[in-house]
Amino acid sequence: MSLGPPGAQLTAEQQENFEDVDPSLSGLIEKQWSVKAVEQMATYWAILEKVRGSQLRLTKMDNDIYEHFKKEFPDFDLEATINEDEMKSKAGKEKWRQFMMEYENKVEDYNFGTIIRSNPKFEYGEKETIFG
Repeated sequence: MSLGPPGAQLTAEQQENFEDVDPSLSGLIEKQWSVKAVEQMATYWAILEKVRGSQLRLTKMDNDIYEHFKKEFPDFDLEATINEDEMKSKAGKEKWRQFMMEYENKVEDYNFGTIIRSNPKFEYGEKETIFG
């Protein structure tokens, strides 16, 4: 999926630069990434209807990614509501960017956005969903 002019390859690192130059470009990029994220969410939800989440493996690296996540985000409470403002702050974006860059050349679409339930106790819904 192209996220810019023909032949352009946009990365998460460039998104910050676009925000600095022209904040309106960030919204356009996020909208285009969100289309793919919604498609992936629908696919994953269909899989989750058939396979328990605890048994689902989306990559060969799932366990390694989870261990890395716990190391980099030790205070992340899996049962709490995510603070979207904190996650999307400049510092929050940088921390997540550093985390995901470990998977460049290892996981396809490592830098695309995803749909996140803000609280695991609730289903996907307009008020319970974050694009991250």
